[in-house]
Amino acid sequence: MKLTVKTILIAAFLVLLDVVVYIIFGLLLMRYDDFYDESEGEYWSLSSMTLSEQLSYIGLNIWTAVNLLALAFLAYRTYRLIKKGTTQR
Repeated sequence: MKLTVKTILIAAFLVLLDVVVYIIFGLLLMRYDDFYDESEGEYWSLSSMTLSEQLSYIGLNIWTAVNLLALAFLAYRTYRLIKKGTTQR
């Protein structure tokens, strides 16, 4: 894969989009942190959250898993690219 301006811009856009999604989840979960009440349950337990907070919490965990899978894929592609480059010599 050639490194072109287009691929760099696409990668930068994806990284920016990723950061924006994390910021949105963080802002959605700030309400929980600000208005947490001990009588509703243990801190960060799903029972102490409203439905929107639960969805934000689960969405954040899913987004983190997606990011980990993307990193694993990139590491695999990089490994394959390096291995391919060293075996051709």
